[in-house]
Amino acid sequence: MAQVPSAAVAAVGLVGGYAVARWTRKRPLGGVVLGTAGAVAARAWHQRAGAPAAAALGGLYLAGFAGAHPLAKKIGAWPAVSVAAGVVAAASWAVADRA
Repeated sequence: MAQVPSAAVAAVGLVGGYAVARWTRKRPLGGVVLGTAGAVAARAWHQRAGAPAAAALGGLYLAGFAGAHPLAKKIGAWPAVSVAAGVVAAASWAVADRA
């Protein structure tokens, strides 16, 4: 069975967490999606690239989540979440999925 790219898991976590929070109007539910996907991605990062890379990518994932909030005030919510997801996915692919 083929492995799911950790880049896809991370991007889905950021986009899906926002979508669930927005459409259900329950931010904690969006947080569950964000956290679950982050944990799955972190496990893959650790297995594929080691603990230091997993820590760095986990920090980037959290920074993407946090950074999308102020960015949304400038460019809108969906574009901000898309930018954050794209940056995290690109880094994840480059560090853990490319090989």
